[in-house]
Amino acid sequence: MYKKGPTGWMKHWDFTLLDILILQFAYTIAYMLRHGLILPYSHQAYQRMAVIMVLIDLVIVFFTEAYNGIIHRTLGQELKQCVVNGTEIFMGMNLYLIATKQVEIFSRTVLFLFWGLLIILLWISRTILKHVIRKRLRSTKRQSEMIVVTMDEYAEEILKEFRREPYREFNIQGVVIIDRPRKGETICGTQVVANADDFFDYVKRNVVDEVFVNGNTRESTEAFTQELLEMGITVHYNLVNQRKLVSDRMVQRCGSFLVLTASMHIASPSKLFLKRAMDIAGSLVGLLITGVAYMIVAPVIRKQAPGPIFFSQERVGQNGRRFKLYKFRSMYVDAEARKAELMEQNEMDGLMFKMKDDPRIFPFGKVMRKYSIDELPQFWNVLKGDMSLVGTRPPTVDEFEQYDVHHKARLGYKPGITGLWQVSGRSDITDFEEVVRLDTSYITEWSLGLDFAILVKTIQVVISGKGSE
Repeated sequence: MYKKGPTGWMKHWDFTLLDILILQFAYTIAYMLRHGLILPYSHQAYQRMAVIMVLIDLVIVFFTEAYNGIIHRTLGQELKQCVVNGTEIFMGMNLYLIATKQVEIFSRTVLFLFWGLLIILLWISRTILKHVIRKRLRSTKRQSEMIVVTMDEYAEEILKEFRREPYREFNIQGVVIIDRPRKGETICGTQVVANADDFFDYVKRNVVDEVFVNGNTRESTEAFTQELLEMGITVHYNLVNQRKLVSDRMVQRCGSFLVLTASMHIASPSKLFLKRAMDIAGSLVGLLITGVAYMIVAPVIRKQAPGPIFFSQERVGQNGRRFKLYKFRSMYVDAEARKAELMEQNEMDGLMFKMKDDPRIFPFGKVMRKYSIDELPQFWNVLKGDMSLVGTRPPTVDEFEQYDVHHKARLGYKPGITGLWQVSGRSDITDFEEVVRLDTSYITEWSLGLDFAILVKTIQVVISGKGSE
């Protein structure tokens, strides 16, 4: 029988419980430092806050996956994470006080003492608990006995990979080479305990809890695995070496098949829900601003460049999906027809067109572009779901049709009104490969915090008009 490790919330229940205890301890110490030897729970408002802070912590854990990779973090990495978590809780508490109009009731000294104590105590307590867990994981008494079964050409690589993982719940007892007689030899410090013909005899006579199988063909591996299962042995069948994948991965079902799913970034449903909620809320506010802007810009557009107020163009979105993108028109009506004659003056090195002092842009169009006013109608695209507030720039169809294979990586998620490239000084970037690098970096490193930082930076860029020429 194989003991399955906990997942989701239960995977790190110990750290969750520890953090809740530290929350209350830091809260109590901060209160006593300010008010003397009196517990904060004796005051009704402070009592409510003791409950609220726990709820805030649980929400943060659920939506930010605060414990992801916690066992492998260094002291510095853990301190950084504790600063982030402690600050998130502190900000959540202050938002609660503002929303409930209780700011005057609470001592600022208590709140700031709590903030500092929480960060320090979280770091110390997590470090101690991790030391205990790591020591337990290294203890051979608690480890199961595993045999690695593989072909000779992969043996050294596999054993080295296992040695890179110091915190595991199994001990590599030996290795079995199925295509060469190497019994008695040693590979990377691990003894070859059997060959293909006497492997099952070895399993019968020795303690073997688990077998890691790096098979040859599917048919031979399935037959081999079935025999081991009938002996009561737990079998781990190698799908792929995840260390060689720069992307996220997870094992799941695809129809009736068990597969390892890999992607540039695998986001949790809760985070995608929050991103979409942020898109909807932002687009509704943006459309109100668009309506006000329309009343101002529409008469000017009609006067300087007679024609439609809005400009629509087919663009390429997530993984090649096509959609209509909307803007306030900033160019003369014959702009697309004149693009071909201006291609020689393209300042971009690659599959994008950019030209300083583009003659197709009418005077007020330059003002709209400088302050990104022309982009406002794209809030409709965001509300529809074709785009997101933050993403990558959607290419035109003719640009997309010239893409090399690696260029399509930048379309791995919905395009956005703004993005990492836009706030990185887009007018100074003339190499399309740099644009691809920034866009793919955004997708692989995406987080709600990154989106928020880009939105704040975008507001600064729009107000200054920097990087839009």
